[in-house]
Amino acid sequence: MPARLPVRGVLVDGAVALTLTYLVVAATLDPPGPAFTGPVWLVWLTGAALGLSSALRRLRPAPTALVVTAVAATATATGVVGAGVIWVSWAPVGLALYTAAVRSGRTAAVTALAGALAAAAVTVPWFYRRTGIATADAPASEVPLWWQVELGTVAVLLAAAWATGRVVRWRRAVAAESARRSAAEAVAAERLRIAREVHDIVGHSMSLIAVRATVANHVAAHRPDEASAALATIERTSRAALTEIRHLLDVLRTDDDGDAELAPAPGVADLPDLADRLRSVGVPVELRVSGADDLPPGIDRTVYRIAQEALTNVLRHADARRCRVTVRAADDLVRVEVVDDGRTRRAADRRGGGRGLVGMRERVTAYGGTLTTGVRPEGGFQVVADLPYPRREHP
Repeated sequence: MPARLPVRGVLVDGAVALTLTYLVVAATLDPPGPAFTGPVWLVWLTGAALGLSSALRRLRPAPTALVVTAVAATATATGVVGAGVIWVSWAPVGLALYTAAVRSGRTAAVTALAGALAAAAVTVPWFYRRTGIATADAPASEVPLWWQVELGTVAVLLAAAWATGRVVRWRRAVAAESARRSAAEAVAAERLRIAREVHDIVGHSMSLIAVRATVANHVAAHRPDEASAALATIERTSRAALTEIRHLLDVLRTDDDGDAELAPAPGVADLPDLADRLRSVGVPVELRVSGADDLPPGIDRTVYRIAQEALTNVLRHADARRCRVTVRAADDLVRVEVVDDGRTRRAADRRGGGRGLVGMRERVTAYGGTLTTGVRPEGGFQVVADLPYPRREHP
């Protein structure tokens, strides 16, 4: 069943229907040519049938177009139209064709147009030949009453209304397709963002837990204090990971619970805690941060994730005795540099693959930045990310 129209649409259609009814009646009773000599009630009945039928055009576009066309053709053939302004009686047909062109498929719309043009082509000449007024031999002063002019006017009216409807339908289809693609791209981008977040959270936390669990397993019997410290690190890391995962899941909730408080996403301010966690598993991390106290939220989170992924790679792949993390923001650019002195070049080389560096590169590219990674000539590995950001204006 067709969708119900809003109240505003019903009022508009009703007003249009009444206006068309009045115009058809006025044009028939007071035309430029000879007036209709039949009963007035027949004129009003014809006007109502043409005008009021158009009120249903949005609910039943194609049937309404066929009905209005039939009424207009019958009125023209029987002479219940205004000589010289027959196009007024066909105006409701044009409106119905417009609606059919907008709301119906190609076959139904073309059929409605062809039927209307054919009906006009038959009945308009028949009206003039039947009444015997304004033939092709009429004087120049009566040119508006030539049936060729009347038929041309009606044909242009119907074709223009139909073509306008098809253009409107095409533009709406293009807009709907564009909206669909935009929504699909937004969903894909969000999935990619979530995948990166999960990779960073789980990858970093599980690496720390694995290292500390291995230590605890080896020293549990002989050095219980060290095993206890390792287990404490595992507890802190797992709790932090659970908090971040819970935050991510809260963001994905689809209910309307507006009272749910979401924990802030990690940023530059959380880098000291990140460094402490690495130090607790035996990776000496030197952290230097300058000028990065007021970064935009997206840049702030990206800086943290880049440092987190780089440090996770150091933990996984490098036998590093020293690791330095430098975050420096100045002149609308923030640079993140993570350098280690891993002694095994082969292990550092392996850090060029996998999803970690790919995820970092995607994050940096999203903000128009650059990422440089590679083995250092003196040994070890380095990750350098440059992220441009607009400077905030302070009052």
